[in-house]
Amino acid sequence: MSTVIKVENLSKVYRLGVIGTGSLSADLNRWLAKIRGKEDPSSIINDTIEITPNGKFKWALNDVSFEVEEGKAIGIIGKNGAGKSTILKILSKVTAPTKGLIKVKGRIASLLEVGTGFHPELTGKENIFLNGAILGMTKAEIRRKLDEIIDFSGVEKYIDTPVKRYSSGMYVRLAFAVAAHLEPEILIVDEVLSVGDAEFQKKCLGKMGDVAKGGRTVLFVSHNMSAISELCPQSILLQQGTIAYYGDSHTAIKKYLSYNIKNISSKNLAAIENRAGSGTIKFINYSILDEQGNDLEYVFTGQNVSFVFEIERFKDVLIPPVHFSLMFIDESEKPYFHISNTVANGEEFKVVLKSGRAKVCCNIPKFPLHTGEYYFGVYCGVFREAYDSIVFAGSLKVEAGNFYESGKLPYREQGDFLVENNWCVVK
Repeated sequence: MSTVIKVENLSKVYRLGVIGTGSLSADLNRWLAKIRGKEDPSSIINDTIEITPNGKFKWALNDVSFEVEEGKAIGIIGKNGAGKSTILKILSKVTAPTKGLIKVKGRIASLLEVGTGFHPELTGKENIFLNGAILGMTKAEIRRKLDEIIDFSGVEKYIDTPVKRYSSGMYVRLAFAVAAHLEPEILIVDEVLSVGDAEFQKKCLGKMGDVAKGGRTVLFVSHNMSAISELCPQSILLQQGTIAYYGDSHTAIKKYLSYNIKNISSKNLAAIENRAGSGTIKFINYSILDEQGNDLEYVFTGQNVSFVFEIERFKDVLIPPVHFSLMFIDESEKPYFHISNTVANGEEFKVVLKSGRAKVCCNIPKFPLHTGEYYFGVYCGVFREAYDSIVFAGSLKVEAGNFYESGKLPYREQGDFLVENNWCVVK
């Protein structure tokens, strides 16, 4: 097979603190912090920041080289700030490299951010033609695929409505449908599919699989390791702007997960770099307590347990109420169970969370997981906006306990969960 993408010694550096933050209020906060001698609230904390007499520089990519053959589906994984999106933006010619050489053979269709290449004032149908033209398609080619694109997107009822009225999920549906159906030689997809619902994500993964099987090339950035494993036989693992591994996806995922897990031995959540969200609220630390408020090194199955999280709020959070959630997972991010203070269980916080530090607590009566080592992730946010999200926030060791209060320990081989139950003879 021929090589369709060749990257040699690619580097990208950004100069920090020179360009504005993008909003007047953020620029004002930055200026106030500077005159008060405090830390820049908009600064990026990363080990790859280089301080020179001319200012601070962040190396988003540093001497990256790789090749992709025609018809391959390649995953790109790594923690936030590793350089994944930067590579895709350079390949898509959204931004230019600082140095290095890129050779691309074929037409590229990119889906980097919600609504990429869309004009908000135009209707969905008009944007299909606009986006197709940007990708180098003729009107005849677009017309031939139009019905198929609209049907796949699932937004046919709103296809004649300006896209500025679309939800983020509708944006993604239409944008992906256009990019995938206009037959580019290379399809580049960033982590935008997470906006859509589970059914549409499955549909998109199937379509990307069809694209790859059809002899076209796919580059796919995602934090969903099961999706990467299913779609991409090979993956590139990035760490701090360099390639840590390029090869079999299962090996790449194992290395990536082991890196995440080895950084959760401490309960200091503030030190965890691999997180997402706006930062309006941040998790600082956590403790696991028994009913008497004592710290637990491990939990017994069936024990009443409380997870207490200290949070820091950088501005008052008003309406809508803040959602917190706790998810228990294994090392491959497979979920065991998820609990949340959402509308579903009637425990939404209806108080204003003011700036400063506070603690939130999640009480779990009769902890249901069987003996073993587990991991948990935490999330807080409102509606579609995540304030802070950490997939691997902590670990938990569970020992066999008197779950059924019978004095007998249940067998681990019977499954992961224990459920209260009652048997009787029906007369």
